Amino acid sequence: MSRALPKYNKRRVAIIGGAAAVALSGAVIAGSALAGPSSGNGATNARTLAAPGTITCPDVASKLPAIPATAKAEVDRNLALLQTQINEANTRLVNTVGQGGPNFVQNAILGPLKDKRVSTIDRIAISIGRTAAKPQGLDALAACTLDAGGAAAGTGANTGATAAATATAAATAGANNSGAGASGVGTITCPDVASKLPAIPATAKAEVDRNLALLQTQINEANTRLVNTVGQGGPNFVQNAILGPLKDKRVSTIDRIAISIGRTAAKPQGLDALAACTLDK
Repeated sequence: MSRALPKYNKRRVAIIGGAAAVALSGAVIAGSALAGPSSGNGATNARTLAAPGTITCPDVASKLPAIPATAKAEVDRNLALLQTQINEANTRLVNTVGQGGPNFVQNAILGPLKDKRVSTIDRIAISIGRTAAKPQGLDALAACTLDAGGAAAGTGANTGATAAATATAAATAGANNSGAGASGVGTITCPDVASKLPAIPATAKAEVDRNLALLQTQINEANTRLVNTVGQGGPNFVQNAILGPLKDKRVSTIDRIAISIGRTAAKPQGLDALAACTLDK
């Protein structure tokens, strides 16, 4: 037979029960905070955020022929630059976790890295070729891959990006285009190089013309990419993923033009000032 509890006992039980509930709630909240945000692909997402992977590239130095003494300093400088480019790409890989769509790493990191490596490797081959046989096929070493712990190279370390990150990218997409839609993303324009060149020696004309054509191709590719990547990345995406890499390509191409002319005439100076391009909207 049950006995009724005195009023003060009932109050005490209620207080103890409430305290227990608060303590339990606190434990649940703390546990949730420690566990981090949940998602449908929790294991993959945790791996992505904690370890986005590492970019690895083929070794160029081991594939070079004997390097003439006259080319050694320039070759060494460009080999060091290749490593710097890899380091910068790996840093960017970590700093941009969660940005863009599934192809963000390929489009914004691996693609531009390959372009930089093509130009740098080409300078190495040109340096050797001035006083020895120019090595062929080195461009095959330009492409790099993402070792993302099982993620396919090129699909990006962001395959586990959360819905929140995707929503953030979509919300900031307009920042790249100042509110312009896909039909008005703007146009990339660059200073004209041809009009700033001195008289071109006949021996350099073919190479100069080829590189001038390449400059235009680079602009066309950048404008195509501008359209194809609408909505990707944050407010600095266009600068970091399109205009920056385009400038790097142009520096290398313009340098080759100056070197071509300089072999049989005065090497033009100050052309690098024409490398940077702008986005006109």
